[in-house]
Amino acid sequence: MRQNHYLPFLVVAMLTHTLWSFGQNTPTSVIEQKVDSLLRIMTLEEKVGQMNQYNGFWNVTGPAPDDGAAAKKYDHLRKGYVGSMLNVAGVENVRAVQKIAVEETRLGIPLIIGFDVIHGYKTISPIPLAEAASWDLEAIKKSAAVAAEETAAAGINWTFAPMVDISRDARWGRVMEGAGEDPYLGSKIAVARVQGFQGDDLSSIKTIVACAKHFAGYGFSESGKDYNTVDAGSNTMYNIIFPPFQAAKDAGVRTFMNAFNVWNGIPSTGNSFLQRDILKGKWDFEGFVVSDWGSITEMITHGYAKDGKEAARLAAIAGSDMDMESYHYVEHLASLVRENKVDQALIDDAVKRILRVKFELGLFDDPYKYCDAQRQKEVTGKKEFQDAVLDMAKKSIVLLKNEQELLPLKKSGLNIALIGALANDKNSPLGSWRLAGDDNSAVSVLEGMQQYPNNTLTFAKGADLSIGETAFIREVKINERDTSAFAKARTVASKADVVVMVLGEHGFQSGEGRSRADIDLPGVQQALLETIYKANPNIVLVLNNGRPLAIPWADKHIPAIVEAWHLGTQSGHAIAQVLYGDYNPSGKLPMTFPRSVGQSPIYYNHLRTGRPDELSDDLVFWSHYQDQAVTPLYPFGHGLSYTSFAYSNLTATQPASSNTIEVSVTVTNTGKRAGKEVVQLYINDTYASVVRPVKELKGFELVSLQPSQSKEIRFTLDKDALGFYNNQGEYKVESGDFIIYVGGSSQTDLHTNVDYKKTE
Repeated sequence: MRQNHYLPFLVVAMLTHTLWSFGQNTPTSVIEQKVDSLLRIMTLEEKVGQMNQYNGFWNVTGPAPDDGAAAKKYDHLRKGYVGSMLNVAGVENVRAVQKIAVEETRLGIPLIIGFDVIHGYKTISPIPLAEAASWDLEAIKKSAAVAAEETAAAGINWTFAPMVDISRDARWGRVMEGAGEDPYLGSKIAVARVQGFQGDDLSSIKTIVACAKHFAGYGFSESGKDYNTVDAGSNTMYNIIFPPFQAAKDAGVRTFMNAFNVWNGIPSTGNSFLQRDILKGKWDFEGFVVSDWGSITEMITHGYAKDGKEAARLAAIAGSDMDMESYHYVEHLASLVRENKVDQALIDDAVKRILRVKFELGLFDDPYKYCDAQRQKEVTGKKEFQDAVLDMAKKSIVLLKNEQELLPLKKSGLNIALIGALANDKNSPLGSWRLAGDDNSAVSVLEGMQQYPNNTLTFAKGADLSIGETAFIREVKINERDTSAFAKARTVASKADVVVMVLGEHGFQSGEGRSRADIDLPGVQQALLETIYKANPNIVLVLNNGRPLAIPWADKHIPAIVEAWHLGTQSGHAIAQVLYGDYNPSGKLPMTFPRSVGQSPIYYNHLRTGRPDELSDDLVFWSHYQDQAVTPLYPFGHGLSYTSFAYSNLTATQPASSNTIEVSVTVTNTGKRAGKEVVQLYINDTYASVVRPVKELKGFELVSLQPSQSKEIRFTLDKDALGFYNNQGEYKVESGDFIIYVGGSSQTDLHTNVDYKKTE
């Protein structure tokens, strides 16, 4: 008799009364009934299995492994001891592993399939830090939605993004993966990205589950060194680190990932305060928490757990619901429960959270819903996606400097020298964290500029940036000595009307594990820049990088500097359209650029010391450096345009019997081109029960203006904007003097004062 392998799934479907799709729009009470029904028929080992996540461990469309670790994992999968897999991509592969989970296990519980979709799947958007520079929340949301639809078409239903860690240190490689240094901007972007990934209905085949990471404090790794210790006080945790996570939770994010770092002497993975007290307690988070890769076993290395069994116990008690690639849950949790060392209720709670998300995805209605090969073919790389990432890339570019209006370039009659290996690179612009992206699929700057044929364009490499990379981890080896091509580039530059130099970091110089002790132009690029400058100082410097760079020489000597980040698939077209003025740049920095690495970490929203420079006439005894200014090279919020904007008529009042402050300002386009400005509002609470930053971003608005056009912009500051958390995590709003600043960057001087009186 032919065996019906689909029977286990059908049995579960009947037992849980699964008669229709259980998407996000299904009533919560109905989903809870299904979860509870399924939980009652699961063995302890099957429950623990749902808490176990394995990396793709064999060629899933080939023969099953028959020995070693892969064979053991395969056996676990067939027994129902695996709840999720990651790094299995493509409908053929996903269907293969899902078929085992659904048709060969006792209960047929479908897998949730995870993948690091950080800024696109096949169609690559700008890196997240670049997207943050757009300050355009709708564009960022659209970028995440594009990534979600393309990812879902490849069989995947869960991404380990967005990273919402706030970081102030450009040495940390993972700044490329976040939204920068500010908790307000970071919170807004966290919401946009969660909404883009998850949409309005998780059961839609165009959406995927998002994951807010890394909870918490990872971005404050000491010395900018990845995986390092974090020593952040409670004031910083409540007011800087927590807000984007809480915003993501309030936006409905269904999963959190904990962090590698230690905080308050306890690894985040085993930190009950973070996961039980704050996330699942105070914030009432109903989704599930996944560990970072191997972070449960790393608690042994930290010196917090004696062995794997103890690590499993500590992580489960602390609230880590799913073990990513540590194996300790599947090996030890069941025995820990039977030994009364872990409460059965904690296991049930974790499993309910995981099953709840699977029901919301509609996997119990159709476990193969993401496995349509025809849809994958039709969706991947479609023109609509290319147009969206091009739009995102243009909005991400920041004009740092433009003396003598060197930009935009004339579209005819110019002899242009294009110099730098990155100008003809089709791989580096894709950036880090683009696991499914195809190598060399980006449009290069050379290709982009060749679309403007009425100028003479001559390319010269000047020097290689990298001289090789590893096959697996994609670490690049930087050219530190070879200057043999300098002479040719200098000759080309000397004959040009204008030189466009594309310099910066390789796409694999930022990202996880890619911290830098020096954040200048790597390799021989600084020497190349100075060599070309001697031949022709009429230079436009285009930066490709995944972090703020320290470029004081360039700032002093180069007339025009464009921050173009790693912009993804459509990089070259976006850069060319900005250089030639077909798109007027409007980006603003989401992270401060230091004068030197010695200023790191540097950030705009710092606390005022007892001896700030602006209050001191003393030559020595005040907060400063002896050898360098304390101000940044380019401040948070900075970004120029091909037009100019003026601010006037700033008013701020507290209406009678109100706890709000109403702010109004007039913005005028005083230049000759239409342009877009990011109007930024900052506050300073001049005295409070907890010392407040010198400035805090509390609002922004993108406004498009024609030449000579003015517009009145209004903001309302409510208690959420005017208050703060004390060191016990209590939110406070206090009466007192507030300074209200409005302008085009964090260094705006335009301000007014309000004597705020809380009426409640």
